[in-house]
Amino acid sequence: MISQIRRAALSVHLNIAEGPSRKSEIERKRYYEISRGSMIEKDAALDVANGLDYLTDYNTKKLGELMVNCFKMLSRLIASKAAH
Repeated sequence: MISQIRRAALSVHLNIAEGPSRKSEIERKRYYEISRGSMIEKDAALDVANGLDYLTDYNTKKLGELMVNCFKMLSRLIASKAAH
């Protein structure tokens, strides 16, 4: 589970980084959508870990707030690409 969460977290960053290198707006938007999907994957995995009481030493409320903020930023980025 740890490995999957790490891969999803890395995918968020790498797809945001790679998106701007794409030639078309459609391609760039797709990379941001993949990044947002990785956020959802990470959230789901952390929900499972929390349900199994693996996250007792972590402030899951703060973590959740940060993830929601990141999701919202990605959603705004995707919406701005759709408007062009």
